[in-house]
Amino acid sequence: MSQMNSLTTLIKRLEAATSRLEDMVPSMAEDSNVPNGTTPNQHQATILNDDHARVASPSAHQPNESLPQAVQDFDEMINNVVKTYVNVSEEVGGLVAEQSAAVLRAFAAERKFLIITCKSKRPEIQSTVYMEILKDLQSMMGAVNDIREANRGKSQFVHLTTVSEGIAVLGWITIDPKPVDYVTEMLSSSQYYGNQIIKNNKEKDRKQVEWVNAFYNIFKSLGSYVQQHYPKGVTWNPKGMEPQKALQEVQSEQPASKSPATSSIAAPPPPPPPPPPLPTFDDPPQSAPNGVSKSGSDMGAVFSAISRGSSVTSHLKKVDPTEMTHKNPSLRSNNAVPSGPVRTASQTSTSSSRGKSPLPDKKPKPQNMRTKKPPKKELESNKWLIENYDHHQGMLEIEAQISHSILVSKCTKTAIRVVGKANAISLDNCTGVSLVIDSLVSSVEVIKSPKFEMQVLGSLPTLLLDQVDGAQIYLAKESLGIEIFTSKCTGVNLNVPGATEDDDYTERAVPEQIKSIIRSGTVVSEIVEHAG
Repeated sequence: MSQMNSLTTLIKRLEAATSRLEDMVPSMAEDSNVPNGTTPNQHQATILNDDHARVASPSAHQPNESLPQAVQDFDEMINNVVKTYVNVSEEVGGLVAEQSAAVLRAFAAERKFLIITCKSKRPEIQSTVYMEILKDLQSMMGAVNDIREANRGKSQFVHLTTVSEGIAVLGWITIDPKPVDYVTEMLSSSQYYGNQIIKNNKEKDRKQVEWVNAFYNIFKSLGSYVQQHYPKGVTWNPKGMEPQKALQEVQSEQPASKSPATSSIAAPPPPPPPPPPLPTFDDPPQSAPNGVSKSGSDMGAVFSAISRGSSVTSHLKKVDPTEMTHKNPSLRSNNAVPSGPVRTASQTSTSSSRGKSPLPDKKPKPQNMRTKKPPKKELESNKWLIENYDHHQGMLEIEAQISHSILVSKCTKTAIRVVGKANAISLDNCTGVSLVIDSLVSSVEVIKSPKFEMQVLGSLPTLLLDQVDGAQIYLAKESLGIEIFTSKCTGVNLNVPGATEDDDYTERAVPEQIKSIIRSGTVVSEIVEHAG
C-alpha cells in the first residue's frame, strides 16, 4: 500500500515537472535571441520597436502582389534611400529634421500619384481632375520650401536651401519625353548649396557631409528608377477607370493602407500661401549668390520703370572713390576690397580665379506644377499688358492709340482684337492665340508661340517670328510690302489677297530649308524649293 502511495506521488511530481518545462520553452526560445549585454526586458522593447517599423513599412512584409511593380520599386526606394536621409536628418536635428519630414510626405504624395496612373486613363493636362490629382504633391513640395522661407538667416539656412532647391525633382512626372535629364538638372541645382556644406565641414563635422551625400543619393536612386520604369515619361492605363473615380478610390484606401512614409508622421501642414505680388523696381527682389535675381522678371514692371525715366536709378547706392579698383590699384593686388553691400568687378573676377563654380541655371518649374495667376489686362502708362488668359470666351478688345505698345504673354487659345493704329505688338510664350489688327506703325514680334494666327486689315511694315511652330498670316492689300523675318520656324503660311475683292486668298508657304554651298571661298545660301 505504501508503494502505491509512493508511485502516485511520483507520477504527480512528474506531471508537475512536465508542465513547468512546457511553460519554460517559449521563454527560453525568446531569450535565446537576446544579444550579449542586453537584458530580456530591453530585448523585448527592441522587438516591439521592430514590429512597429514593420507595420510602417510595407516592404518589410512580403511584396504586395496587388501593387504594380513600379509602385513596389518606388516603395523600396522610399524605405531605403529616402528613409536613410530622414534618419540622418534627425541626427542633425533642428530645422533639418523638420524639413526632412516634409520631404517624406512629398514622396508619399508622389506615390499616390503613381498608383492613380496605374489605375486610370490619362486625363486632359489642363483639366480640373488632373490638377486635383497633383494637388497633394504641390502642397507638400510647397511645404518644404515654406520651411526655408520662414527661416532665413538661421544657422541651417544653407541646409534648408539645398533641399528646397532639390525638391522640385518630384516634378519629373510632368516632364516628357526624357524625365531622367530633368532629375540630373535638379541635382545640379541642389549641389551648388550642398557642396558648400561639404567644403565647410569636411574636416570639422563628418555628420554634415554624410547628410549631404544621403540627400544626393535620393537623386541617383530616383534617376535609376525613372530610367527603368518611365524612360519616356509617366504612362497611364489606357484600359483603366476614369481619373476622378481612380482618385476617389485611392483616397478612400489611404487610411487603410498607408504609404511607407507616413504611418508615423503627423498630418501634413496647410497648403502654401498664394503667390507673392509681382516685383517692382522700388522693392528689388532678393538675389541668388551669383547676383542674379531669382524671382521671375515681369515685363510690365520693366515697361513701368522705363516710363519713369531717370528716377529708375534714384535708389541705387553710389560707390565711394576709395572702393573703386581702377582708382586704387592696390585693391587689385592684395584683394583688400572693403566689405560692403556693393559687389565690385574685382571681387567677381577674384571669385572666378579661385575656381568657384557659377550658380547653375535653375530649371524652371514644370508648367503643370505652377500656381496659376489670374488673367490681367491693364494699360500702364503707354503699355498694354495682357497676361494669363486661358481659353477665354469671346474676344478681348483693345482701343489702341499710335503711342501704345502691346505685350501679350502666357495666354492660351485666346482671341485678341486691336482697334485703331498702335505702335508695336509683342507675343511671348503663348499658344493658340489669334490676333486681329487694323494697322501698326512698327512691327509684330512673335516668340515661342505655336499655333499662331493673325489677320491684318490695314498696313503692317514688319513681322518677326522666332521659334514659331505653325502660323497662319492673312494680309491685306495695304500690307503686301511687308518684311518678314523668321528664325527656327516651321509651318508658316502667308495668305495673300487676290487681285479683286471677289478673289480668294492665295496661300504661300514661307521657306524652311536653306542650302549652303561654298563658292570661291565664300558661303552662299539658297532656298531649297520642293516641287511636285
